[in-house]
Amino acid sequence: MAVAIAATLTLVLAACGGGSTDEPGGEDISTGSRHVNLIAYATPKPGFDVVIPAFRRTESGHDIGFSQSYGPSGDQSRKVARRVPADVVNVSVQPDMTRLVDAGVVDADWQQREPNNSVAFGSVVAFVVRKGNPKNIRGWDDLLKPGVQVITPNPGSSGSAKWNLLAPYAVKSNGGRDNQAGLDYIAELIRDHVTVIPKSGREATTAFEQGQGDVLISYENEAIMLDRANATASPDQQVEYFVPRETFQIENPVAVVNTTSDEPAARAFVDYLFTDEAQLLWAEQGFRPVTDSVAAATKEMFPGQIEKLWTIDELGAVLGPQAGPAADGSIRTGWAAVDTVLFGSDGSITELYDTGGRQ
Repeated sequence: MAVAIAATLTLVLAACGGGSTDEPGGEDISTGSRHVNLIAYATPKPGFDVVIPAFRRTESGHDIGFSQSYGPSGDQSRKVARRVPADVVNVSVQPDMTRLVDAGVVDADWQQREPNNSVAFGSVVAFVVRKGNPKNIRGWDDLLKPGVQVITPNPGSSGSAKWNLLAPYAVKSNGGRDNQAGLDYIAELIRDHVTVIPKSGREATTAFEQGQGDVLISYENEAIMLDRANATASPDQQVEYFVPRETFQIENPVAVVNTTSDEPAARAFVDYLFTDEAQLLWAEQGFRPVTDSVAAATKEMFPGQIEKLWTIDELGAVLGPQAGPAADGSIRTGWAAVDTVLFGSDGSITELYDTGGRQ
């Protein structure tokens, strides 16, 4: 199986050199008798730039044109909730999809419509540092060393910011079991080390590229993209990245919007995201595939040794009792628990951002 997938990868990559029309010299992806409007968070654009043209070369996608919109996950979710025309939505965190369910534009059973709870690709939280790692950043404790400036986006608008903060929170709190220890770390990070707060993960990457900060907390795929850019970057702009030994699994859901004017076209595209062909393309762009066979075939693309990979389900199981009961009286789990306790309007991390890290 691994050999067959590797052969498929070679063929697919050879056929998919072009990107979307948003890229200079990219393919025209807008033409077709049918149309899909994709609204997504900012980070996966490089993946969609190759996946969409590949889908258009399939029998089910050959006559489907695309429009795209990328931005901070929370902002994109709120836009779709206001009934901005959309057919497919891809957000960074599940609460942004829950908002769309509550708004009546995504069906409540969206997680059951596709494999892996409708998460087509993922990543892990990584560090990007300047070439040579002059501040000697090796792990989470090093981010709190005097003088270290950290770039991570605003969790009020960015889903990637939530993942970035969940990683050290989970590490320092032992998965939520010592809540105060986790919050103490986040408070010091915000108060003394986060000097720039961009709106999205992509804006955070741009800020780091422009020379701001000593370390960027980021999705691994963003880190891979920056590392690849070293080939054409000047020496003072070159970077390196690594995945901490303890980090967090990132899961970015996708769904068909139920107000779509062409559900078969939208569903065909979302279905394609889970095929081996698309999974290989996601891997080539630095995103971790979610199918076991493709993950095994592409594991060499993702170096580093993760000793503990925390998950949202694991953290939610611990924080659930603190979150209070759901509307039906049940204990909250997963993102419902984590978002309530940490990132909701009264969440502990939200309050830390509101006070500049002062508890």
